[in-house]
Amino acid sequence: MAAARKSRGTRVRHLGLAGRTGTVLLAAGIGVLSPASVALPAWAQQSSVAPDAGGYYATPPPVDPSKKPADENKPDKNYEQKTLCVQRSKLGGDQVDIKSRPWGQEYLQIQKVHELMRGATKSVGGGVKVAVIDTGVSAHPYFKNPVESGGDYVATPNGKAPGLEDCDGHGTEVAGIIAANPTDPSIGFRGVAPDAQIMSIRQSSQNYEEAEKKAEPPPPPPSSSNSAPPGSSNNELPPSSQGNGAVGGAADGTAPGQDKGGRQQEQGKTAGTLKTLAQAVVRAVDKGAKVINMSVDNCRQADGKITQGEQQLQAAVNYAVTQNVVVVAAAGNVGPKCPQNDQPDPKSPKMIVTPPWFADDVLSVAAIDDTGGVADFSVNGPWVSVAAPGTKIISLDPAEGSSSLANLTIEGGKDPGPIQGTSFAAPYVAGLAALVRAKFPGLQAREVMNRIKATAQHPAAPGGRDNFVGFGVIDPIAALTAIVPSEADKAKAVPLPANLPPSNDRDSTPMIVALAGTGGGLVALLVTLFVVHSVRRNRPTTAPARKTP
Repeated sequence: MAAARKSRGTRVRHLGLAGRTGTVLLAAGIGVLSPASVALPAWAQQSSVAPDAGGYYATPPPVDPSKKPADENKPDKNYEQKTLCVQRSKLGGDQVDIKSRPWGQEYLQIQKVHELMRGATKSVGGGVKVAVIDTGVSAHPYFKNPVESGGDYVATPNGKAPGLEDCDGHGTEVAGIIAANPTDPSIGFRGVAPDAQIMSIRQSSQNYEEAEKKAEPPPPPPSSSNSAPPGSSNNELPPSSQGNGAVGGAADGTAPGQDKGGRQQEQGKTAGTLKTLAQAVVRAVDKGAKVINMSVDNCRQADGKITQGEQQLQAAVNYAVTQNVVVVAAAGNVGPKCPQNDQPDPKSPKMIVTPPWFADDVLSVAAIDDTGGVADFSVNGPWVSVAAPGTKIISLDPAEGSSSLANLTIEGGKDPGPIQGTSFAAPYVAGLAALVRAKFPGLQAREVMNRIKATAQHPAAPGGRDNFVGFGVIDPIAALTAIVPSEADKAKAVPLPANLPPSNDRDSTPMIVALAGTGGGLVALLVTLFVVHSVRRNRPTTAPARKTP
């Protein structure tokens, strides 16, 4: 009996050795394979269904469709130009050609995205109309398709179709990120969807202000023969507004760099209100847009109420989505009138930004910088949907008659600085939405929005989202190739073209050597274990009996 127990004990020890050996082998396998492992794509990770944002101010009240405004297709007030329009800079002579490819374009692998789209659809966003509701879009030779006139809520431009004057220089840069297509192959910059059709609706301007009501001049004394005739006025702009131009940027008073809080609505007497923004959304839908980009917003203190203008905009964006139009908006920039949402409870923001507040119907876009982290000027909030590059921007030079690019701007007479802001992160997402619509024409607007969120690079946060980057930085390759479970029957995967570059550029030689060495080590280990086990098994299990004298 003792011998049997001893034998069982030996077998138990052998099994324990085998278990430990299996653990060692598993650890070795993981250690060897980890350098070659690739993170799961976002679509294969946790569901992107948003958790309850909570908080009294995080969620707007239900939509009231009756608040949708009628499109008047005209300015709400009489605005007049107070500042010179953006001009070509004379600093350092002629404009320097910008050949480099912007980091944001590299980060999102836009070149590979274009090759994928050409192989799958023979076009890169062709047939999709993107409405840019902004400061207008100027004609530029780098647009493949002439910019379509959509409407004007600022003023009737002299000699130009409505919406095709960009006095501020902001809307042209936004539109360039969506659909610019330089003909010079040496230029690295390209729009995300260069074959898309841009439609411009001018809705705001910081260079146009509400016209002052002029009092009737008193009648001149009868004896005065040198007085000016009644009603005469000086039509020239005041000397203070004679801007010094910009390096591919804007004149004094304009802010494409958005260092002062961005394109805010209803600020002072400048052109642009939530009401006209809502009308512009309705107009874009009625004129056939499939994607709307709004790099303008309104920031105010959260007080538990909703204003009339916000109700109108909420109804307008809801109308757009129900009419199968994807709405993209900038998340907003920190500024003197829009402090950061850094309160202790992230679910109860102290500042509300619209239209991002209406997250059920809007893709709200935060900005990241070239480190991959969220930009410090990007407003946080429970409504943030996704993020995209928003610093060190390269886009079209918005100056009248320019045929080049811009990467710097001048604000208020200061030294040139980089173009940055969530305004320029939003068009990356609008361009991606145009590509998704071109590749998957059967998807509805909400499905397009869900695909972009579901395939983003999710942050390590509960539910795969946070208040900084939402569901994460967009991943255009995944958005155009992944199968999202909720739409598997509509968005069929398209085989990649044979000439597409390899998925990665890593050298496989070190991995082959490592695997070969590991395989040899495993074989030697197994042989050793077999020999040891055989020797122990063949040993006598009982000691020989002692001879007594």
